[in-house]
Amino acid sequence: MNLPSLTYPKKALSHFGEVIGKEWLITNGLGSYASSTLPGINTRKYHGLLVAALQPPGNRTVCLSKLDEDVIVGNQVFRLGSNEFRDSVYPDGYQLIEQFSINPFPTYTYDLSGVLVKKTIFMPKNLNSVALTYQISNKTNYDVKMKLFPLLTCRYFHTVIDSVKTPWNFNQTSSATQFQTTFQHPQATILCRATEGEFKEGINWVNHVYYRDEAMRGETNLDDCFQPGYFELQIPPQAEREVAITVVIDASSQAAKASLDSIGNTIDGIKQSFQQELDRREDLLADFFRLHPYVHVSDWLNWILLAADSFVVKNTVERKAVIAGYHWFESWGRDTFISMPGLLLVPGRFSEAKDILQNFIQYCQAGLIPNLVGDRTGVPLYNTVDGTLWYINAVLQYLKYTGDFGFVKDELWESLQAIIEYHKMGTMFGIHVDDDGLLMHGAGLTWMDAKVGAQEITPRSGKAVEVQALWYNALKTMETLASKFEQKELATTYASMANQANMSFNKKFWNSQKNCLFDAVDTKDADASLRPNQIFAVSLDFSMLEKDKSQKVVDIVNQELATPYGLRTLSLNDPKFVGKCFGDVRSRDAAYHNGTIWPWLLGPYVTAYLKVNDYTVEARQQVMENLVLPLFAIGIHQGGLGTINEIYDCDPPNEPRGCISQAWSIAEPLRAYVEDILRVKPKYAKEILGI
Repeated sequence: MNLPSLTYPKKALSHFGEVIGKEWLITNGLGSYASSTLPGINTRKYHGLLVAALQPPGNRTVCLSKLDEDVIVGNQVFRLGSNEFRDSVYPDGYQLIEQFSINPFPTYTYDLSGVLVKKTIFMPKNLNSVALTYQISNKTNYDVKMKLFPLLTCRYFHTVIDSVKTPWNFNQTSSATQFQTTFQHPQATILCRATEGEFKEGINWVNHVYYRDEAMRGETNLDDCFQPGYFELQIPPQAEREVAITVVIDASSQAAKASLDSIGNTIDGIKQSFQQELDRREDLLADFFRLHPYVHVSDWLNWILLAADSFVVKNTVERKAVIAGYHWFESWGRDTFISMPGLLLVPGRFSEAKDILQNFIQYCQAGLIPNLVGDRTGVPLYNTVDGTLWYINAVLQYLKYTGDFGFVKDELWESLQAIIEYHKMGTMFGIHVDDDGLLMHGAGLTWMDAKVGAQEITPRSGKAVEVQALWYNALKTMETLASKFEQKELATTYASMANQANMSFNKKFWNSQKNCLFDAVDTKDADASLRPNQIFAVSLDFSMLEKDKSQKVVDIVNQELATPYGLRTLSLNDPKFVGKCFGDVRSRDAAYHNGTIWPWLLGPYVTAYLKVNDYTVEARQQVMENLVLPLFAIGIHQGGLGTINEIYDCDPPNEPRGCISQAWSIAEPLRAYVEDILRVKPKYAKEILGI
C-alpha cells in the first residue's frame, strides 16, 4: 500500500504569506506530537519538534522547540533555521528550502552550492521521542562542516517562558555525542543523542521568540528558549554522510536512556525504527481496504485514514482515549463519542472502541458521562447535557458494527439504566425530564458552549433541539436493548417515554412559518434562529419526524447553511451572524457558533440528505462531488496538511481556523462517505434497527 504524499517545490515555497499558514503534524499514540509550519518557523506556542504528553495523553509539554542547522562550505555559511522575532525573521533559512514534502513524515530538502541536505522528522510509536535524520551529500571539493543547534524548553504547552521573571532550575551534563538536561519543574529529563559527530556544550539563550498566530489570537506570544550547545559533523569532499539526532523526555535519566536506546544507537538502528513507522502506517491502510475492498484507493482518502489514527491514543493505564483536536484539545467526552464511528468503527478497530466505552462508563456520576477529563489533573468535569446521550448513541453504533450484546449486557446495561433514571429524577446542571417528556437543561451545556467572560454566547437553555433528538434516540436504543435482553416491562417503559417525547417534540418544535424546527424551546418562547442543530432530528437512527418534515428540514439546511467545508452555524440573514472567527478570545468566541463553518456537521447532513432522498445514485453523486470531495481533497492542502481543521471562516476566502486537526472533522465526514455515499452499512444494522 503506497503512502500518500504532499510536495511543495521551491516555486510554491516562494509565496511566504501563503505557506506560513500551512502546518504539519505528526503524532506518537500518546497524545504527544511534533508540529511546525511548512517554512519551519514556529508561529504558535504549541509548535515544537517534541511536545510530549508527560501524563499520557495529558500534561503536554514543549520540550524540543527547534533544531536549527548551519552548513559551512568553504567561507560560506548557510543557516537553514528560521526564527521569527517581533520585527524580523532571523535567520531566514526558509529561503534555502529547495523542496518540502510530507509522505507521511515531513522532509526538508536543501541544495547549498553543491551540498545536498535532506532532513526527515518522525516520531516512534508510544515513546515520548522524536528523531531527525539527515542525509548530506558533499559534491564539492571543500571540507563541509555541519552544526546542529537544539533549541530547548520545558514548559506546559499553554504557557510561554520569560526567563527573567521565571528563572529556570535545571542541570546539564554532556559527553561526546549526547547531552542530558534535567529539570525540576516539571521533574523530567531530556536526553539528546547524535549517531555521529561531537557535542560542544555552551548554553545560549534565545529570547523573545515571537509567535505570530498567538499574537493574532490575543494570546501570550513571546517566548524564551535556550541552546544547550551544538552537535558538529564533518563531511569530507565528494563524500556522503547520514546522521540522526534523537531526543526523548522521561521522568528519570535511566528511563530516558532506555527509551533512547530502544529507538537505536546507530543510524541503521534508527532507520529501522523509521521503517517500522512506515510499515505501521502502510498496514493501517491495507487493513482498511481489506475490510472495505470496494472502496476506491485515493491519496486524499489515505490522508484522512492516517489522520483518523492520530487521534487514537492510550493513557497512563494503557486504556484508549480520543484526543479531540491538535494542538490544544484534550480527551472530551462529547467529541469522543461523536467521533467513535468514523475513527474506530468504520476502520474495524472494534476492540479499541470497546475499551473507550469501558473506560468512560467508569466515570459515570449521577447519570452523566464527563464532558472532559482534565489534561493535568485527570479530574472529570460533567458540564454537558448531550455528552451522555452521545455515549448511548456510540453504544448503539458499536452494536451495529459488532453485534456484541454480551458486552453491553454484562458491563454497560446497569449503568445505562441508571443514566435514564437519573435523567428522570433530575441530575446536575438542571438536567431533568419535564412533564412533557422532553429533556430540560441549563445554559451552556450543548456543543454550542462558547462564553465571553461569564456571558453565554449561545445559551440555548430550556430544551435544545438536538438534545431532544438525542434523548429520543437514547430512549429507543434502551427500548431495543431491553427487548433484546427480554425485559419486557422495562422495554414498555422506555417505549412509553419515547412516545411522549415524540408527541411533545412535534407539537412544540415545529416552526410552521419557516417549515423547519426551532433551535430551542423554553417555558416562555421558542428560538427561531436558523442553525444546523435540527439536522440531528433527521440524521439519527431513531427520528421523531415524518418524512415530509424531514425533507423540509434538509431543504432549509441545504439552502441556508450548507457549504463545501461543512455547515454554517447560523444563517447569513441573522443579525447575530459573524463571518470570521478571528482575533482575540472575545472576538473568536462571539463568532464560534454564530456563522463559523464546522466540517464535522457535514457528516450528519450527508446522512440526513441521503436518507430523505432514498440514497439514489444521483443524490449520492451530488453530495460526493459538491460536499465531501471538496472538503477532503482540498482541505488536506489547507491549514493542517494532510488533515482537516476544526472550523472555517464563513466569509470568503473561507480560511481554516481553530485546531489544525480535529477528530470529528475527520470522523463524521469519513463515516458518512463510507456508510451513506458508498452504502457500506454496518454488519448488524438491519438486525438492530429492523430496516
